[in-house]
Amino acid sequence: MKVSEVLHMNGGIGDSSYASNSLIQREVIFMTKAIAEEAVSDVYCSKFPKTLCIADLGCSSGPNTLLVVTQTVKTVDKIRKKLCRQSSPEFQIYLNDLPGNDFNSIFRSLPRVQEELKEEIGSEFGPCFFNGVPGSFYSRLCPTSTLHFVHSSYSLMWLSQVPKGVEMNKENIYLASTSPPSVINAYYEQFQKDFSMFLKCRSEELVSGGRMVLTILGRKSEDPTSKECCYIWDLLAMALKQMVSEGLIEEEKLNSFGIPQYTPSPLELKAEVEKERSFSINRLEASEINWAACGNKLYSCDDSFKDDGYNVAKCMRSVAEPLLVRHFGESIMDKLFHKYGEILSDCMSKEETKFVNVTISMTKRE
Repeated sequence: MKVSEVLHMNGGIGDSSYASNSLIQREVIFMTKAIAEEAVSDVYCSKFPKTLCIADLGCSSGPNTLLVVTQTVKTVDKIRKKLCRQSSPEFQIYLNDLPGNDFNSIFRSLPRVQEELKEEIGSEFGPCFFNGVPGSFYSRLCPTSTLHFVHSSYSLMWLSQVPKGVEMNKENIYLASTSPPSVINAYYEQFQKDFSMFLKCRSEELVSGGRMVLTILGRKSEDPTSKECCYIWDLLAMALKQMVSEGLIEEEKLNSFGIPQYTPSPLELKAEVEKERSFSINRLEASEINWAACGNKLYSCDDSFKDDGYNVAKCMRSVAEPLLVRHFGESIMDKLFHKYGEILSDCMSKEETKFVNVTISMTKRE
């Protein structure tokens, strides 16, 4: 399976779309806003470019897509006014995701976003030129030495391919405590290969002194099978195994399926950056967010955990459904995610469940 041909978030605005189920991703963007603002401020004040070039990699579609871009434009304008600079820079914006992304939804929202920026910033607002850039961020995407700021949130945990040997990972769809060492090593080596290539490509596209801020779904533990990063997939595997026992999925199908993801620790990210040598690290931090943040309201009733579980299932469906449909077929999806919601609800009623985010801010070396 070529991940670049299959991996994309569910498009549109339906109940299982990414646009309707990306509140947790939005919250993480706000959690890391100060780090992004610091990086943008530094690169703007050190360069004062006539045209500020920004890339958001893995932008997806929906209400979060242009959030970082608008925050960046507003940050630059705030600094410009503080420094009493008369002219605002022009903005060249690159919005990247894999070809299956719902770019049409993004393009339809651009006129409204530009008008809102003009109204808020005023007559000094510099023109914004938007470009959709379909393609894998494990390859070159932009011209050499053009970008000033690169941002990516909740995207780089996705690998370019499922590591070889997943058939040895019996009944697991991701890393787990029962995964053989060979499978664990294969996932880590694929992460190293992919992240190194990502850094190499971005180092060629960024100007000297350009900044990059990445937030990745990760872990604090140095154990790649830690519950803090694998549990969400363990529970989906549990739902799939129930469907195998009911004769709805062939066991061989389950055993040959693997999630193309790796959730790194801060130390693993640091090691790869230092090994590749194109960037210096400014900040490296880990944060946590509850699974329940997938929901869209506060609960006070007794069935709150049930609602939370089904909200998390919808969030995961919006992300993983295209991969699952490709391997297992579309007909079982409703039943699968109903089972998954039940399992999640039970789990969340008994224990605290959190995602770990790893955020790294870097500067391209001179």
